[in-house]
Amino acid sequence: MPRMHRALATALGVALIVYTTGAQAQGQYGVGRRATPAEIAGWNIDIGRDGSGLPPGSGTVSRGREVFAQQCAACHGENGEGGIGDKLVGGQGTLSTSKPVRTVGSYWPYAPTLFDYIRRAMPQNAPESLSNDDVYAVSAYILNLNGLVPNDTTLDAKSLPSIKMPNRKMFVADPRPDVKTPACIKDCSVSGH
Repeated sequence: MPRMHRALATALGVALIVYTTGAQAQGQYGVGRRATPAEIAGWNIDIGRDGSGLPPGSGTVSRGREVFAQQCAACHGENGEGGIGDKLVGGQGTLSTSKPVRTVGSYWPYAPTLFDYIRRAMPQNAPESLSNDDVYAVSAYILNLNGLVPNDTTLDAKSLPSIKMPNRKMFVADPRPDVKTPACIKDCSVSGH
């Protein structure tokens, strides 16, 4: 086959591939495809501060103690006191000082978002590896270490949002249009309001 014919055949082959690929592609740039509902659901795992999106399951403080010892203590310390990972316990009353200690017990505003963070990001070497029951249990244990729930607590999608975090009224409104956050207007410096 002469050189010119080979070039023409190659160009037609490339054009055919581009055309068939382009016919399947979507979007502004003509590449890729729309995600399926199942693919979106796999990534749509966020938990709202009000508990919206919490999955079925439950966990106790005692089970959380076991999971924490196995999965969390190496980084966060045996009792959440910190290590190579952040301190999770203590710090109450320090946020308005010159050396604030930001922990779950002092800084975290909403209990359901603790579940969200643990499920998405922990343990650091294997995020999203804990079962929902274990995430509820670890959440219960960390809240217990901070004196926010008693030793016999079992957390689930109904009970976790009912926990009132000490710093829940200390954040200000977020100006982004997609965030619906009321600003603290009165008595904002008083913890627990």
